[in-house]
Amino acid sequence: MVRAAAKTTSRIATHMAIACALTWLMTGSIALGGLAAVIEPVLNVALLPLHEKAWHALAGLARTARARMLALALEKLSQTGLHIVLAFGVMAWASGSLAFGGLAALIEPLLNVIVLPFHDRLWDRFGKVGREEIEQDIQNDIERNGAYPGQTLVA
Repeated sequence: MVRAAAKTTSRIATHMAIACALTWLMTGSIALGGLAAVIEPVLNVALLPLHEKAWHALAGLARTARARMLALALEKLSQTGLHIVLAFGVMAWASGSLAFGGLAALIEPLLNVIVLPFHDRLWDRFGKVGREEIEQDIQNDIERNGAYPGQTLVA
């Protein structure tokens, strides 16, 4: 559970860094970059659960596997659209430029799609190494003590 929270926090930080860097590069203002990096993810975090709830209700109406897959695909397209609209709105508001808003709406989600899988892969690799070390420690304890953790041998 702690690992999942750390991974989610790291994912949010990565998302915020992308938004900040993009806004800073486009506007030349680190203040606007920081502002966009805070506002856009907060709006995503606030709106995505409502979005998912609505789509899960619609998916529950699907009677066939094909209809459920179609509902899932439409949900993901809708989620992407929501992300694009938020990126556009925040950048247009922060910079005062519809052109920057449009550019951010295209580039920011694309950067997330490219960067976040690498982020997740690193976390998966980190988790695998941690699990292997724990399993090896348990095996060493078993060999040393002749018992499983929490188990005592009767003499």
